[in-house]
Amino acid sequence: MNIGIYCYGNAEILDFAGPFEVFSTASRVSDEQPFTVFLVSEADGPVCARAGFTVIPNYHFGNHPQIDVLIVVGGVHHHEMSKPAVLSWIGKQAAQSSLTASVCTGVFLLAAAGVVSDHEVTTHWEDIPNLKECFPSLKVCEKLRWVDGGGVVSSGGISAGIDMSLYLVARLHSVDLAIRTARQMEFDWSMPMDKT
Repeated sequence: MNIGIYCYGNAEILDFAGPFEVFSTASRVSDEQPFTVFLVSEADGPVCARAGFTVIPNYHFGNHPQIDVLIVVGGVHHHEMSKPAVLSWIGKQAAQSSLTASVCTGVFLLAAAGVVSDHEVTTHWEDIPNLKECFPSLKVCEKLRWVDGGGVVSSGGISAGIDMSLYLVARLHSVDLAIRTARQMEFDWSMPMDKT
């Protein structure tokens, strides 16, 4: 299963590095190697994330393989929301993927691309008022690490993306693999009884 993480300028580092670590670790501790995870950027070349942290994504819009699970990360997202090519790509990939997820303010990009409209979602606590104002039809949930809306799963800010990604491992593969992945990462996580 291909996990494609959209990374852009001034993206929050842990928003993409956390999920990347979860899915790559899950494949490392599993005999089946169920996930292939990669970063995708708009254009070829390095991406300068928050605080000057520079990464070289594996692919760009023009050459990436099929994405089964799309993850859109947060950060300084306002510039990305003004790019028609980015919103079009997100919308297209979300329509073709089996599952779409967002970390932190990545949900703003999903909303701007029309991927979520009246869905239950969440984001970083600091951005909840702005999300409600910008997209009043969304059902914005507060004080939750992640929200499973079926075809779209969204998480709170930064480290919450790790919790959500472990949940996605459980949902897409097994709770056992998610627990083993968290243990390998020395991350305190357990599967909740409900989906929020």
